[in-house]
Amino acid sequence: MAAATLTAAAPAQATAHPACATPELAAGWYGDNRARLQQLIDQYGRCNPYRPSRDKPVAVFDWDNTVVKNDVGDATMFWLLRNGKIRRPADWKTTSRYLTPAAAQALATACDPLALPGTPLPTGTPEGAACADEVAAVYGTSATRTGATAFAGWDRRTIEPAYAWLTQLLQGWTPGQVRAFAAAARTENLAAPIGTKQQVGTTTATGWVRYYDQQRDLIKNLQAAGFDVWISSASPQPVVEVWARGVGVTADHVIGIRNTTRDGKLTTHLQGCGSVADGADSMITYVDGKRCWINKEVFGVRGAAAEKVQPAARRQVFAAGDSDTDVTFLRDATALRLVLNRNKNELMCRAYDNSDGKWIVNPMFIEPKKQKTTPYPCSTTGYTGHDGTPAPVRRADTSVIPDQTDTVF
Repeated sequence: MAAATLTAAAPAQATAHPACATPELAAGWYGDNRARLQQLIDQYGRCNPYRPSRDKPVAVFDWDNTVVKNDVGDATMFWLLRNGKIRRPADWKTTSRYLTPAAAQALATACDPLALPGTPLPTGTPEGAACADEVAAVYGTSATRTGATAFAGWDRRTIEPAYAWLTQLLQGWTPGQVRAFAAAARTENLAAPIGTKQQVGTTTATGWVRYYDQQRDLIKNLQAAGFDVWISSASPQPVVEVWARGVGVTADHVIGIRNTTRDGKLTTHLQGCGSVADGADSMITYVDGKRCWINKEVFGVRGAAAEKVQPAARRQVFAAGDSDTDVTFLRDATALRLVLNRNKNELMCRAYDNSDGKWIVNPMFIEPKKQKTTPYPCSTTGYTGHDGTPAPVRRADTSVIPDQTDTVF
């Protein structure tokens, strides 16, 4: 991609205070990405007396497959199933307003005979294998083992029911207990060799996770330069809190999917954002929902206004992501947007189009994707509408982005 220079904010002769040392990023980046990131730090960091604002500049990272390789939500779900930590609901339909009758019936048939309502299902035992398989199928494929659709009726730009369902299945546990589960899963997945598979029910699933050294270094140096670094993830809040410690981000700077609580325990309902009330269960940290939650938690915007694009002074200067689920909050970043290429249509259409010169693309640091052999369908079906209808990807001025060739892999 053609490099574009960040907008200059300082006079050419400006120099940092001699006692201030600007952090230097480590190597390991594609092309001139390290230089572009370093330029961001130099311009917005605390050592530049002419930076655009004396307030801390905000940087926001997606988590799964952006800061780490693989998905910590998946790692937690598989650990829960292997260790029998999902409590049987009295009625599976109460675990998600989007769960179909077919899925609720399949789950009840496979799981209900194994435990009383409110008690853990023995999904890590031979007799619980069919239940583990059904839960894993609904979570991982949004379908039952027989292929019936598991979720219906959701807004594709504000929630992914399967992601939310993991959070909802944590009902009955306290946040501290869930953090303990996540810590145990983290220990196992970091210790497992790259490529490890684990048995969940009668099937196998990915059994390892790794932090990206380059992203850990970037976060550390952004913090050292005075940036306010946040994580926005569509994995459960207590889970991401545990993992984020490994890159020096504290729990109060993590925005994950958040349950409501009752008597200190998690419920099946979710906290809302913007115009969505607690318990409506229709907006999580997902696509447009990420914008809402960032505006709410980072910038203090309340009510329906949190769903709207904010003035530049109330937006992150930097954002990093890897998926179409990150498109909206990446577009909100005012200075630089880092994309890890996982061949996601809308995200790569926007990143490769690079209409404002603020996008940079990097291959995944571990097991990068091969080059996509066909162009991204930007001009036809690259965008997914609220109801799931595919459409062209459009720029801010509504012009259609032409199909893009994959060039960073």
